[in-house]
Amino acid sequence: MDCVTPVMDVATRLWSCTSKHSSYVIDLEENLCSLRKEMEELKYVGEDVKRRVEDAEKHQMMKRRNEVNGWLNHLDSLEREVNKLLEEGGQEIQKRCLRNCCSSNCRSSYNIGRRISKKIPAASELKNQGHFDVVADRLASASVDEKPMEKTIGLDLVFVEVWKWLEDEKVGIIGLYGMGGVGKTTLLKKINNEFLETKLGFDVVIWVVVSKPVNTEKVQEVILNKLEVPRYQWEYGSKDEKSQKIFNILKTKKFVLLLDDIWERLDLVELGVPHPNGDDNMSKVIFTTRSEDVCHVMEAHQHQKVDCLASDEALSLFRMKVGEDTFNSHPEIPTLAEEIVKECKGLPLALITIGRAMADKKTLRRWDRALQVLKTYPSTFSGMEDQVLSILAFSYHSLSNGPIKSCFLYCSMFPSDYEILEDELVELWIGEGFLTKSHDIQRARDEGYDIIESLKEACLLDSSDQSEKHVKMHDMIRDMALWLTTKPGENKKKVVVKERARMVESRDLAEWKEAHRISLWDNIGTQSLENVGQEVPFFLDLETLFLRRSSMYEIPTGFFDKMHLVRVLDLSHNYRLKSCGQLNQLVNLEYLNLSFTSIYSFWNIVQGLKKLRCLILNFTHLKEIRISNISSLQLFSMHGGHLRIPCDEQKALLKELESMKDIKEISVILDNDILVKKLLNSYKLQSCIRKLHLQRCSNMISLELSLSCVQAMVHLEMLQISSCNDLKDVKINAKDKGKQGFILRYSMVIPKFCKLHEVHVISCSKLLNLTWLIYAPCLQSLAVGDCESMEELIGGSDGASVVEANSALFSRLTTLQLENLPKLRRICNWVLPFPSLKIIYVHSCENLRKLPFDSNTGKHSLKKIQAEQNWWEGLQWEDEAIKQRFNSFFMPSEYMDLYQVLGYDY
Repeated sequence: MDCVTPVMDVATRLWSCTSKHSSYVIDLEENLCSLRKEMEELKYVGEDVKRRVEDAEKHQMMKRRNEVNGWLNHLDSLEREVNKLLEEGGQEIQKRCLRNCCSSNCRSSYNIGRRISKKIPAASELKNQGHFDVVADRLASASVDEKPMEKTIGLDLVFVEVWKWLEDEKVGIIGLYGMGGVGKTTLLKKINNEFLETKLGFDVVIWVVVSKPVNTEKVQEVILNKLEVPRYQWEYGSKDEKSQKIFNILKTKKFVLLLDDIWERLDLVELGVPHPNGDDNMSKVIFTTRSEDVCHVMEAHQHQKVDCLASDEALSLFRMKVGEDTFNSHPEIPTLAEEIVKECKGLPLALITIGRAMADKKTLRRWDRALQVLKTYPSTFSGMEDQVLSILAFSYHSLSNGPIKSCFLYCSMFPSDYEILEDELVELWIGEGFLTKSHDIQRARDEGYDIIESLKEACLLDSSDQSEKHVKMHDMIRDMALWLTTKPGENKKKVVVKERARMVESRDLAEWKEAHRISLWDNIGTQSLENVGQEVPFFLDLETLFLRRSSMYEIPTGFFDKMHLVRVLDLSHNYRLKSCGQLNQLVNLEYLNLSFTSIYSFWNIVQGLKKLRCLILNFTHLKEIRISNISSLQLFSMHGGHLRIPCDEQKALLKELESMKDIKEISVILDNDILVKKLLNSYKLQSCIRKLHLQRCSNMISLELSLSCVQAMVHLEMLQISSCNDLKDVKINAKDKGKQGFILRYSMVIPKFCKLHEVHVISCSKLLNLTWLIYAPCLQSLAVGDCESMEELIGGSDGASVVEANSALFSRLTTLQLENLPKLRRICNWVLPFPSLKIIYVHSCENLRKLPFDSNTGKHSLKKIQAEQNWWEGLQWEDEAIKQRFNSFFMPSEYMDLYQVLGYDY
């Protein structure tokens, strides 16, 4: 029995092994079918996986996972092996004999059967592994996405400045502003692409186009996509949940967020963007906008205006768009190109649009025609309406309300490149009734100046290069405004503007018959107006008429017939004009400007103008004036030039003004000490005075103003004293009598000229000083000339104590002009900071050896000091360092006639 058991065990094992191995041969055909079935099922799974991977890679820019890639490789390998086995297995079955039960070569059948048997579970296992939840992952995006852009022209300087701020750890938020089409987005793309080369240590650069209206959640989605947050994690979340997710990621990164085309404040906290404060957060936010005000409300640490191109840069850009082949196709085309470029005024959008339109124009005729169209009807030029004017018009449509829109469109009534006097513009708006407070002249004027600032901040108006009192409108913005007046809707008035209107022809009149506003400039002759006068029935809708800078001597009789709706009439700067026809027929007239004309009599002109509110007679040659019948008058201005009205007439005029119940603002010239006393004894006149010019006041030895008088002149903005050769001093008398004086003397508040910002003192040969200016803390411009006796501007004995108590002396002064003051020794006897001072002009003041300056004077404001070279070199300084600091602002200058500069020579 001990021997039997081992034998039986061996036999059993042999039988099992023999049985298993024999099955490889016996079940070969069955296993072959099973393998085919498993591989077919595996093939279907493989096709599904491949399709999902292909879709992810081609359409979703994703990358297949490594496990999926390995599975697919294993599948390919298995398919090759199985295909070979299936072929061999089929051949082996065909070789079988003995009724398909025995193989002619058992060893071969055994090997093939064994391999097939092992592939069946391998195929099944691979099939089961092929059911992937996720086959691909989102590609790790580049930290910076390159933006497509063409070669830039004229942006290098501003780019360098912005890049310096990016390198400055204290600067977190940067604003780029400028008018539409000026290249702000192009600059932002240039900054974005620079990060491809120069990382500056930033982890990610995010680009978002914001536009309007602002959609915070869409901005959040762009940021989340850039940060590679899976969509399923935020797609159905609230704004706050998205904000939290963005914050959790960005707080761990040093990022740059580029926001293009912002129109209003975008709340970074609401977005989830950590605020770049320059302390613990070194990230950056850079945005573009058309409004400087947006830079302020976005709390930009630095902001930069993107200006139009200089003339040479503009020509280079235009030439690039035209192409060298066309540009050089005729020797005269470059000259015509320069003229076309001038019409674009450096605006890249216009240069590019017009340049592309001219790329195939190789004949002079077509270039001549293009130039003519741009000068006369620019909106009809190919591409201008859709690609330029409509884009610029977004700025107009973004304006907050109807009045500011009306005020903007009104600016287009002035000629191309015209520098518009702010005072004049606001007075016209008052006359038109645009301003909500037009019934209150002072409040309306303040509102008007606010609108000008808003239009400048929106880059729809520009500051003048020559004067802070003027603004100008870019030609393309003006073209846009005129184009808008031709579009339907928004109750816009049809406007006609004709420059260099030497002749007005019948065809012009036919085009103008529906006009609400007509503006004619330069060299209009009397004959032209007679032509207009014959067509007056066409002008039944006319509300505003400008006739300026003409050569006419008179307005033809009957010219104003049937112009019953005219509310605003501007005949200023017609220097030869002596007669105005029947102005009294304009029964609805509310604004009349006859400044800079030769009209000498005014009595017959205003008869019947019962609604006249604004009457402007600056720099006229009037010899007589009566206005008592204009009961509705609110604004009266007659200043500038040389007065020719007799004293009695002037006295009567003051009495008439004093009696008018609605009068709110007066600007006058007074040339007699009697008239000055009349003014100083009338609270009504004092409270209305805005501009006061004392001219040739003989026998006026002293101009003495009481504190109550100073307190009453709350609207005095400009004071001019000229050719008062007997005047020795101007002083404020603090010893008022009566209850008012008692209150003022013992009050802690010293009355001041709270709005006086401009003072001219010219040709007052006996005047010693201007110490009274300590009562003018808001003074911005001071011009003093031809005062032979003046030794100091601010006297030490009277001024010092007041200045110690009131440090506002000259704190707002921006311009100081001193000319022909031979005895002037000093401006004042102590150092002043002059925190707002921009320009100093000194000439023929040889005894002025020292300026009241130290190292902090004009520290952030000073731009230039103009004076004679010898005088500058002879100045005395506290130390060499102070001298060297101010040397950089010095510019040698020739004599400047203040009479001419300030307009006294008209």
